[in-house]
Amino acid sequence: MGVAGEKFQLGTVGALSLSVVSSVSIVICNKALMSSLGFNFATTLTSWHLLVTFCSLHVALCMKLFEHKPFDARTVMGFGVLNGISIGLLNLSLGFNSVGFYQMTKLAIIPCTVILETLFFRKKFSRNIKLSLSVLLVGVCVATVTDLQLNAVGSILSLLAIITTCIAQIMTNTIQKKFKVSSTQLLYQSCPYQALTLFLIGPFLDGFLTNKNVFAFDYTTQVLFFIVLSCLISVSVNFSTFLVIGKTSPVTYQVLGHLKTCLVLTFGYVLLHDPFSWRNILGILIAVIGMVLYSYFCTRETQQKPAEVSPQVIQVCSPLLAEFHG
Repeated sequence: MGVAGEKFQLGTVGALSLSVVSSVSIVICNKALMSSLGFNFATTLTSWHLLVTFCSLHVALCMKLFEHKPFDARTVMGFGVLNGISIGLLNLSLGFNSVGFYQMTKLAIIPCTVILETLFFRKKFSRNIKLSLSVLLVGVCVATVTDLQLNAVGSILSLLAIITTCIAQIMTNTIQKKFKVSSTQLLYQSCPYQALTLFLIGPFLDGFLTNKNVFAFDYTTQVLFFIVLSCLISVSVNFSTFLVIGKTSPVTYQVLGHLKTCLVLTFGYVLLHDPFSWRNILGILIAVIGMVLYSYFCTRETQQKPAEVSPQVIQVCSPLLAEFHG
């Protein structure tokens, strides 16, 4: 492998590591904010996250840390609004369904993404990759899915959430390729539309789900501290999300997301003394096996096809083994 290839892999490992650390950190922070302090306005909080991210990127632009590269405004607007809607639908899905069914909704994103990329982008997934993804999904299912209570409205919302999330993540990848923009440039231009979408629907959505008014909440010093901390961490979360999808693929990003789920369960048990059963341990072990297999098969297939995979191709599978062996 050449120097360019090694730099690409190092950049990919860095993006994956940043995504894991920042995502686990924000989950722990938001859990303290929502569970301990009663601030359950998830959609509105996400709009604040995106606003702070945009402001941070604007400061970085003024400092000339990256170059502003405008491209098709209609595509950016549609992409930003779609991302905002997918977040709102996921929150609605959680509100109308049991936690178990919501976890199944998130698990369904991987096979749905595989189907969409196969049908519309003619991307091929080998039998080994499909097998490793199946092992991963079984593990996460065992570790996280408890009750499965079905209802018509919740099922429809979950289906819409799955479709919009898959399309948004595939667009994150394809837009960066088509318009030759970096993850930072795409995030900077789409952030205002995502933030505005969620800021407009957030208070109504949160009010509907919690029967509380976000603007009437008692904002103590402790609550404000965790909100500010959550917003600061979100800058890293949002940036690393676009970076990971741009450097790898939407499927790899979803695999990484389930690694975060396992880490959050583990940290919750170790740091917060959350209930933990042998079923959780078994599920996490199976999921880790699936991730290791996915990493191994992706790395092997990438090395077997050097002529088809260049350092600039962003749909390459990334070695998740680096997450475990540092």
